[in-house]
Amino acid sequence: MIPAVSMNAHTTLGGRILKVNHAGEQGAVNIYAGQIFMARLTTPTLVPELREFKSHEEAHRAIFAAELKRRGLPRCRSYWLCAAGGYTLGLLTGLFGKRAIAATTVAVESVVLKHLEHQLTDLHGKDQDAVAAISAIVVEERLHHDQSASYLPTGNLWSKLITPVVALSTEAVIWMGMNI
Repeated sequence: MIPAVSMNAHTTLGGRILKVNHAGEQGAVNIYAGQIFMARLTTPTLVPELREFKSHEEAHRAIFAAELKRRGLPRCRSYWLCAAGGYTLGLLTGLFGKRAIAATTVAVESVVLKHLEHQLTDLHGKDQDAVAAISAIVVEERLHHDQSASYLPTGNLWSKLITPVVALSTEAVIWMGMNI
């Protein structure tokens, strides 16, 4: 049984952040699912790494889901939008192979890591449970970024094409989640 929650719990900064992060992890799981589907054809040697990253994102999603449940909060309204958008992005970038996949991960994780750092600063001393949940995922998100960046030579075409579009889209989804 989910405990009754006052409207104030839905509007606290920590609650809103946790809801958006949970939806974002759903998006990440689906990006990797789409990429795995396509990478089996375009770059099969990358599939084990993508499966590992996907398992990390599933664990991150579970961390946020547990904290939302503990607080009696519903998931973010953008949850299924993140899932559909993530899968579509994964399919499209997976179609173009290793460097497109890597550029997508770098673009998404760059935005995510920036937001996580701001969230930790904003919530420090105000919501230690949210800080603990967010802190639990930072190392793996950095790993995804850094490992993927190692596949991209300087000035890579995919980075130039994908980074601005994916970064802006990621920012837009986070903004929507925080404001709807």
